[in-house]
Amino acid sequence: MNILFYVLILYLTVINLIAVIIAIHDKNSAQKHKWRVKEETLLLISALGGGAAMYITMHIIRHKTKHLKFMLGIPLIFLGELAVIIAVVYFYGT
Repeated sequence: MNILFYVLILYLTVINLIAVIIAIHDKNSAQKHKWRVKEETLLLISALGGGAAMYITMHIIRHKTKHLKFMLGIPLIFLGELAVIIAVVYFYGT
């Protein structure tokens, strides 16, 4: 395997960990009526590759699960990213 593959795996691991931390932080902030993470930031983290972890975490901690923007938007972002990954592997894979 080439080094780019390992860099991609490391990146996805880190961005998904960040997504989990930010979702939990936002939930805790909401409960304590403190400063919140902007919705755009949550969606941006998802679009940068953290969609899977963000979606799963939101369901586990029951955060933003009544917001269509998140419950439909994040899976769509993830499916788009998955389609790009499949296309890249198909056209440029070994």
